[in-house]
Amino acid sequence: MTIAETPGLSAPMRSALAEAGFTTLADLDGQSRTALLHLHGVGKVGLTRLQEAMEQEGLALDGGHASWTATDRGEAPLAAGRSAEAKTAPSGDSAREWIAQLPWPRRVEQGLRLLEIFEDVTGAPPRMWGPSIVGFGEAHYQYATGREGDTMRVGFSPRKGAITLYGLQSYGSHEDLVDALGTTKLGKGCIYVNQLEDVDETALRRLVAAAWAG
Repeated sequence: MTIAETPGLSAPMRSALAEAGFTTLADLDGQSRTALLHLHGVGKVGLTRLQEAMEQEGLALDGGHASWTATDRGEAPLAAGRSAEAKTAPSGDSAREWIAQLPWPRRVEQGLRLLEIFEDVTGAPPRMWGPSIVGFGEAHYQYATGREGDTMRVGFSPRKGAITLYGLQSYGSHEDLVDALGTTKLGKGCIYVNQLEDVDETALRRLVAAAWAG
């Protein structure tokens, strides 16, 4: 969902977020509440409404930027700037069943195809993170404030407005692979795809592999 489509936000708040470079709710995932409140036009009431809308999409605000280490493939170097799904915890729900029950037939088809691609490339089983994100692997993050936790390493979410790809920009520099994907939109830590057919599958596989390898 875009910020412009989010109900209950004032015009000054929408403008402030747009000027700060945020256009969708996913762009705000893992962003600092305190930092957002410092933006002129952003107030506590609006921020509460924003958080409520984000929670419906399995997203959340948090404080600061995180460093992470991969926990399922041995040790990895710390990397700053990870846009973590700080309050998105894994559940025991079936990713395949969740995709199959989506109310948008085209997204069901695309979601199942992405499931095959990510499983094939990573070799890891899918897990639901929060109510609407399919994740693979696990990484540990730590904020400058000392707060820490775990998040997925890579993942995706076939939402109504767009398919969101997670973790593919966060582990090193893969600008050439991102450019090779095709028609996409870049957010803060996420890649948005309108239709899976817009993306070059070979490039997507290479990007997932590069992100997975760290």
